[in-house]
Order: sequence, then C-alpha cells, then structure tokens
Amino acid sequence: MIDGSDRKQAVKLILEANAAGARISMACRELNITDRTFQRWNAGDGEVNIDQRPLAERPQPKNKLSDEERREALQLVTSEEYVDQSPAKIVPTLADLGRFLCSESTLYRLLRELEMNRHRGPKKEPVKREPTTHTATGPNQVWTWDITWLRGPINGMYFKLYLFLDLFSRKIVGWEVWETENAELAEELVKRLVIAEKIKGKPLVVHSDNGAPMKAESLHTLFEKLNIQKSFSRPRVSNDNAYSESLFSTLKFRPDYPKRGFETIESARKWVNKFVDWYNGVHKHSAIKFVTPNECHSGAHIKILKNRQETYKAARAKNPERWSRKSRDWSPIKAVSLNPVKKEELESQIKKQEVAT
Repeated sequence: MIDGSDRKQAVKLILEANAAGARISMACRELNITDRTFQRWNAGDGEVNIDQRPLAERPQPKNKLSDEERREALQLVTSEEYVDQSPAKIVPTLADLGRFLCSESTLYRLLRELEMNRHRGPKKEPVKREPTTHTATGPNQVWTWDITWLRGPINGMYFKLYLFLDLFSRKIVGWEVWETENAELAEELVKRLVIAEKIKGKPLVVHSDNGAPMKAESLHTLFEKLNIQKSFSRPRVSNDNAYSESLFSTLKFRPDYPKRGFETIESARKWVNKFVDWYNGVHKHSAIKFVTPNECHSGAHIKILKNRQETYKAARAKNPERWSRKSRDWSPIKAVSLNPVKKEELESQIKKQEVAT
C-alpha cells in the first residue's frame, strides 16, 4: 500500500509532468494509478489528502449469516448425511423437508472461506490447459491453416477453401478450393508449398484446429517426413487459431464477396485468386506496420520502413513545433506469437534468433 510520503511524491511527479506538457492521464498511467486516484490524493498547493476510506465504519450487511447460523450450516454440511453432497444438492433436499438455512451461493461461499470446497473423489481434478503458442521471428517459421466453407449456388452446397498463412509476414503462402474436405488434398498442397517456399528439411511449425483433415494420420506421417512440427488448438477453443479465423473474416467481408454464393467452383477459385493477389501484394497490413505481406515475407519491408523513419525525421526537423511527443515508430516487427507470451519469454526468443542469424 502506498503511504502518505509516496503519495506526495507521486502527486509531485504527475504535476511536474503535466507542467512540462504531459497529459494527467498519461502521467498517471506511468505510475500505475487512475486519474480518479490522483484527484483524490491531490489537495492542491502540493498537499496530499488523507485517505479516509480505511477509517470509515462499514455496517454489517443485513442479509449476512449470524455466527449461530454459520455454525449450524457448517455442522450440517459436515454431518454424515450431507458430507458427500454439494450445496447444489443440499439446498433443494432441505427445501423438500420444509427447511431453508441459506442460499446455495451462500453455502458455497462459506465452504470457500473455510477452504472446504475442494475436489474430492478418485477422479483427477480437471487441469486447465494453457493455450498453445509459438513465436516466429521471421518468415516460414510458423504457419497456421484452416478450411472455410464458401457458399455454392444452392442452399446446403459449399466449396471448401484450404488456406495456409505465414504467422510472421501474414502472407497467404498457399490456398486451394475443392468440393470436398479431406486430408489427401491438404497433403498435396503442403508438398507444393514446401517446394515453392524452398524450406524442405528446415524446421517449421504448422498450427491448426482439431478438424478431421488436420488430425489425419496420413498428414501426420507427411509432416514427420518433412520435419514439420504439428500444433493444435485446445478442444472447442476456436480463437486459439485466431490468425486464420481473422483472415477468413477479412475475406468474407470484402465488398465484392458474393454473398449469395458462387455459381461454380471455377468462379470461386477465380475470386479467391483475385483476393489473394490483393491481400498479399496490395493490402497494407496494420499488424506489420502497414506494409504488404509480400514485402514483409521477402524482407523488402526493412528498407521501406527505414525510408518512412527518415521521412518523419526530416519532417520533425523542419517543423519541430508540430511534434509534442516522439515520432511514430516505424521500426520493423521483431516477433509474432501465436498466443500471448510473457515479455521476458518473447525477448528470449528474439535474442536466440539474433544469435542464430
């Protein structure tokens, strides 16, 4: 807890920063406090208000169980008749007997306070699975892929779009549209992509959800031969493959996307080909500092972003009064993680890649 002297120092620093041109909200954020906290502390003329909240008298809630009722509830749940039952079963059982002691949530809260609401029985306690994550510090280190359905000419008919995305550059490295969804088609596509990207034998992680084509044994065998590491989303957690899902959203919300469906598979392939050309070669992606995925994938973005940095530097030197803060950061991205990772882990991955190169 911050004491009086620390509060005074914090108020002083925020006021100094504000006098130098910084906004109060930004200065408060640097000290990890809210604007409202600063207002409560600041008494003016460099003085600090005394926090009266810990001294306030707080009356007991009227609906709180009395000590006698708590003892009665504890005695009940630990009795031989109810010791193996949950509050969810105890409360309705008591109601059937014409007795109401407390609500189900109150009984659960009482057990938690006494550390008595724990997993019991021979079955293992469920283990929370952390999301799968991989970090890419360059192109062709991590791919994500998925299959989405494109509406056909009649209700219930769909064409299947297989699409592979590079995590670092956001480039669509490969795609195909077929009438069916199976592992054999995915295998042929993977073989062609590995040859096209010239990464045969190089380490690569391919992430996907848990669909039947993705989990097929034949695809697993191919990945082993090509030195590809498989990675899967958690069961029933679609946003573990967020990059592919986001790309499908971009695709289907394009202004020229045929909402009523494609007439033929050839028209679907033609439209997707046009979209991929735009996405890879024209679309300036916000996540990679507004360069195109092709530029980021090839490394051309380094020179482009350096030129932008020099342009901003020259503009600031010409009119310095127009710049109250730092210039926009046009430095290239260093790493992209499939799912969020701790800052220390991300920095470690970047250093390993720098050493390797």
